[in-house]
Amino acid sequence: MRDMICEMKNEAIRTGIFVGSFNPFTVGHDSIVRRALPLFDRLVIGVVGDQVHKPDMPSAEERVKVIAELYQDEPAIEVKPYYGLAVDFARAENAHFIVKGVRSVKEFEYEREQADINRSLSGIDTILLYAEQQYSSISSSMVRELQHFGVDVSAFLPKRK
Repeated sequence: MRDMICEMKNEAIRTGIFVGSFNPFTVGHDSIVRRALPLFDRLVIGVVGDQVHKPDMPSAEERVKVIAELYQDEPAIEVKPYYGLAVDFARAENAHFIVKGVRSVKEFEYEREQADINRSLSGIDTILLYAEQQYSSISSSMVRELQHFGVDVSAFLPKRK
């Protein structure tokens, strides 16, 4: 084990970040995390801090706690709040890539523009993962709206494995 740790210290650790407000963290987000994980030695889920003001949004600390509990048995995943630009968070975490999920052409265009700006600001590339078909209509906004009307949304929220 010690030799393996020493060997890892000599090699660059591939780190990616997956960022969002995650209000709430859905099965679609979980799908992106699980599909991105094999690409990296370390994946940091960055939860937008409390500087973003959205109606009825739980604190960053609460959202971090919920997500961290989902992945408590996965040592390659860390969950942290972040404040400011995603590229600044990526630099602070020594990340080589930003991971984003896209569900539609509209989201693709938005994320492509963001990726271009992020690359020009920092040199950090973005990896876009397309939503799996069964998750392409699920969004945090949709889940919040259903919750507002008293609908059971448990099918749209990940369960701890």
